[in-house]
Amino acid sequence: MKEIRGYPKSLYPVATKYCGGCGHGVIHRIITELIDELGAREKTIITNPVGCAIWADLYFDFDSVQPPHGRTPAAATGIKRVMPDHLVICYQGDGDMAAIGTAEMIHAANRGERFTTIFVNNAIYGMTGGQMAPTTLVGQKAATAPDGRDPDTAGYPIRVSELLAGLEGSRYIARGAVNNAGNARKTKAFIKKAFDAQLKGIGFTMVEILSSCPTNWGMEPVEAVEWLEREMIPVFPLGEIKNTIDSSKGGTGT
Repeated sequence: MKEIRGYPKSLYPVATKYCGGCGHGVIHRIITELIDELGAREKTIITNPVGCAIWADLYFDFDSVQPPHGRTPAAATGIKRVMPDHLVICYQGDGDMAAIGTAEMIHAANRGERFTTIFVNNAIYGMTGGQMAPTTLVGQKAATAPDGRDPDTAGYPIRVSELLAGLEGSRYIARGAVNNAGNARKTKAFIKKAFDAQLKGIGFTMVEILSSCPTNWGMEPVEAVEWLEREMIPVFPLGEIKNTIDSSKGGTGT
């Protein structure tokens, strides 16, 4: 029997700690498939901070660094500058990146730091109990917003990709999703383009990925996937948001 798709060598074959219906596992699979395809396992380093991303080192069979909450871009900056030939991945959730780590990421993108961010957006604080996140939708209920997010008091969901796309140092920004097989394939293509750009020395790259969190959304997994399609994608449209790498011969920034 011909093997169509084996288990990625860069992914440990262990049981997951993530909740049923969580998108992190699919994202891990996509990342490790690409690392295997690039032959980059021995030269890949991932930085994974506080939040559900904190478990990433349990699954990725390559080097990892666990920075303090929100400081992942600073750690990734130092690693990439010291080891510019390595594939450096900054793996962050919406709380870590769009709240406590906002300043870190904005300045890293503005400097054109040559690492790739994988930004997992599930519109909620997943690990700490479902509190409202910077990306929580208007009207969406959370532990700290039991009646739903009110923009008069809590503001509006932050579109991080669009925010970073406006900075000169950012070279490739895309937004995908893992709610179905088609979107997962497109997301993989976005990440591959970001990884290729990084390995060519081009500036800051990021792929935002919409992911479901059934536990903290208070939904069954199938319902959560449908909610993501119906409610999240209209607020956070999918596709390439900024692409200056196709015609680029080199990077800008530090």
